[in-house]
Amino acid sequence: MPTEVQAQITGNVWKIVKAIGDPVVEGEELIILESMKMEIPVEAPCGGRISEFRVSEGESVEEGAVLAVIE
Repeated sequence: MPTEVQAQITGNVWKIVKAIGDPVVEGEELIILESMKMEIPVEAPCGGRISEFRVSEGESVEEGAVLAVIE
């Protein structure tokens, strides 16, 4: 069952650390958001494989936006 990875805060996608198809473990850093000059890591909520990114670097996102999907 796919798991959606959501933004915890409003900010900008500073860096996408992983790539589509990469295996991940729970707690592994996937994306780094930038908000108010702070870098906030977004971690995998579960293990699996990244099947999709719904954002790109430099894009602005709102809190709760889906950033990636893990299967």
